[in-house]
Amino acid sequence: MTHGIVCAPQPEAVEAGALILKSGGNAVDAAIACALVQTVVDPQMCGIAGFGSMHLYLKDRGEHLFIDFHGRAPLMVKEDMWEDLIVGEAEDGFGFVLKGQINELGYASITTPMSLKAYDEALKRFGTKSLAELLEPAIDYAENGFMVRPHVAHFWNQVETTGRVSHMKYLTEDPSSRKIYVKDNGEVRIPGETLKNPDLANTYRKIAEQGAESFYEGEIAEAIISDMKDNGGLLTMEDLKAVDVNQTDPLWGEYRGFRIATNQPPGGGIMLIEMLNILENFDLAAIGHNSSEYIAIVSEAMKIATVDKDQHVGDPNFVDIPVERLTSKDYAQEQADRIKQGVITHVPRIKLSEESKDTTHVCTTDDAGNMVSMTHSLGMPSGTITEGLGFMYNGCMGVFDPRPGKAGSLKPGKSRFTAMCPTMIFDGDNPKMIIGAPGGTYITMGVLQGVLNALDFGMDAQKAVAAPRICTTSDIIDITNRIPRFVENELTDKGYEVRRSPLGYHFAGVHAISFDDNGKGSGGADPGRDGMALEV
Repeated sequence: MTHGIVCAPQPEAVEAGALILKSGGNAVDAAIACALVQTVVDPQMCGIAGFGSMHLYLKDRGEHLFIDFHGRAPLMVKEDMWEDLIVGEAEDGFGFVLKGQINELGYASITTPMSLKAYDEALKRFGTKSLAELLEPAIDYAENGFMVRPHVAHFWNQVETTGRVSHMKYLTEDPSSRKIYVKDNGEVRIPGETLKNPDLANTYRKIAEQGAESFYEGEIAEAIISDMKDNGGLLTMEDLKAVDVNQTDPLWGEYRGFRIATNQPPGGGIMLIEMLNILENFDLAAIGHNSSEYIAIVSEAMKIATVDKDQHVGDPNFVDIPVERLTSKDYAQEQADRIKQGVITHVPRIKLSEESKDTTHVCTTDDAGNMVSMTHSLGMPSGTITEGLGFMYNGCMGVFDPRPGKAGSLKPGKSRFTAMCPTMIFDGDNPKMIIGAPGGTYITMGVLQGVLNALDFGMDAQKAVAAPRICTTSDIIDITNRIPRFVENELTDKGYEVRRSPLGYHFAGVHAISFDDNGKGSGGADPGRDGMALEV
């Protein structure tokens, strides 16, 4: 008997989720078990002090909803407190570089930790297992160690340019972080070596015994806030006690007769729907997959949605977002006509360059037809760990706009835009695909191409996530190294600036589960990450 499928970038996490399915758990249980192990074995990509968006289709209950747990600016922030510190803006709009890097590294970079609250909420409402039971695999990996994988080591050793924090600082600047991640000889571990984190194991044991409440107003919360006070952090006990999650309905769209369900702002679903609506006006299958014409058209749709996001999309509790207009077919037709007329969209930026993409994803299904697609993240790691707790805090303050009066400007209690867009596609009422990705602002672009690959070109999940990708979130078309050079030359001849990545798999780490006409599912894990899909 098939119990379901789990797909994620970390084999250890996938196995943990799959074993929960085998033991009788549902898709929600499996997703949370997977996510908790991810916090241990990919500790700079995600953590219990992170944030995210959880998409739940619960066929056995007749419910379809999101649990959104976006990080919030601490109540102590002021809209103009960093206005005079701006050095530049990331090329794709994922954050700002400030003097002293105070929004990226250290205690001032931390937004309200949301993830544990969301996991606990989902389990209490929709799961069949307890949080304590699902923590067991994560505790085991923290206590006894996990083998460092190539993607983890690559991240640790990645050197950012033009002012962004070099990743090694996440591991070395804070004494509590250095104790966990740096060996006695001053080096970090290489692929194949084992990393143990007994402090995190002890924290997870306390949560298993005392409940998630301990993190927000109990023993763990007191340790967090004491550390914040001692080191100039912005978080207060008031922030932790105010943590709650938002239940929202899916944001719906339609593409070539398929129904698209994705997340509401401040998530990236609005961009995905806008781009699909624009591209519906072109016969992409006839144009040809990854031809120069195809890449130019898709790139223009990406740029249009990026400009609209920068200008209009933020926390709907603080920003009046024109959702209906941006997701309308009429608006999409206008934008498609501009593309057909040869209009090239310009993406304004305060010049800088690339940024890190520190997020992870999980897709699950079960034998009752339930499905979960969850993206969760640290945004950018803060590099900060409270002594004895073992987990790293998020660094999400780095994405807020330090300029007052913008859609993404700082305000107390405000969430910032995130490109996370855990998405489900239906053919009528029948599931067609579950898809999502880590990857900063690359996320919507990677998910878009996975959807196009499935719906326009008939690819299954594995082929859809493995096909060569492009990304255009600035005036430059970024391409992976598997895009042919003759295609690059044709784009250059059209007047585009093209930048080739040395990587064959890049621009988000897309993961998906697709379903054939008989409802049989198959998983697809992005070959650029270390993950897998496992059916049990």
